[in-house]
Amino acid sequence: MTEIKPFFTTGIGSLPHTRAEEACEVVLRSVDIPFWPQLPKVSFKESMLLQYSEGMPFLRVNEADEVVWLMRDASDELDRFYEACTDTARIAISQDYAVGLHVFLKKIKGRRFPALKGHVTGPLTFTLGLKDNYGRFVFFDEELREISSMLLKAKVRWQIDMLRQHADTVVLFIDEPILSALGSSAYLGVDTEEALRLLQDMVSAIREAGGVPGIHCCGRADWPLVMKSGVQIVNFDAFEYFGSLALYHEEVTRFLLDGGYLAWGIVPTSDIIASVGERQVAALLQRNLDKLGGQVPSDLVRSRILLTPSCGTGSRSIEETTKIFQVLMRLKEAMG
Repeated sequence: MTEIKPFFTTGIGSLPHTRAEEACEVVLRSVDIPFWPQLPKVSFKESMLLQYSEGMPFLRVNEADEVVWLMRDASDELDRFYEACTDTARIAISQDYAVGLHVFLKKIKGRRFPALKGHVTGPLTFTLGLKDNYGRFVFFDEELREISSMLLKAKVRWQIDMLRQHADTVVLFIDEPILSALGSSAYLGVDTEEALRLLQDMVSAIREAGGVPGIHCCGRADWPLVMKSGVQIVNFDAFEYFGSLALYHEEVTRFLLDGGYLAWGIVPTSDIIASVGERQVAALLQRNLDKLGGQVPSDLVRSRILLTPSCGTGSRSIEETTKIFQVLMRLKEAMG
């Protein structure tokens, strides 16, 4: 990825704005790798589960109560889905579900970027968040689990096609916050090998479509499993959870030597952003770089680093979001 240089910045996805134009302007002036903004405050359709659900058979949505579920019926929805969603299918994300994406594409029309970033809700978060009418997670229904994976991969292919018209490199993050909860009592029935297969399938779809696969997890995770998935970029919360990744320094070394990048989510997106600034964030990043550099070759770590906020900023205020990206920009100036 010659277009991506050490200490380049990007964002995770969500912003708190209700005007897509403003959100796109924030992105385009704030980061090295622009990303299209997800706008959950605009509509329930922009929420994490629903945004990529268009075309899912048996989907039921109650926008007033902000509830989504699946309910099998006697319709031919499933047959029509199988006919349309082949291994190379592209399924669009409409403006109703991602106004930020469509406004972003209009704003960058006629421009060319070294790299752009997209994102998709990961297959684990999608199938362990979406339930059927009996209250059972879709993950535990083999057919619905596979249909979910097929749908998400088709959304990925379409998205990469759109972004590649404007960039030499398209990075696409698989957003998997659920990874931090796997192994807990609520998810004891989740088979690790099946979870890995779903991730690997998504990674393969991104690569085959010409994208660079990354993954975002904003908590603790099974980092060896994540790195086995074949992603090229691992984005983690380096402000709160650096220690959970540093435990696996041997795996991190192999990952970086194989061409991987660590995207350090070092600017906090929690309430603590009100009381920290670029000096504290820069000092913490330097300490963590030094700690990891004691176990992984320091020059390798610094040659394979990106900088991001720790998570999306959709739940923060616009003022807090402005500060988060200002801190990120100043941090890049200090470290790059």
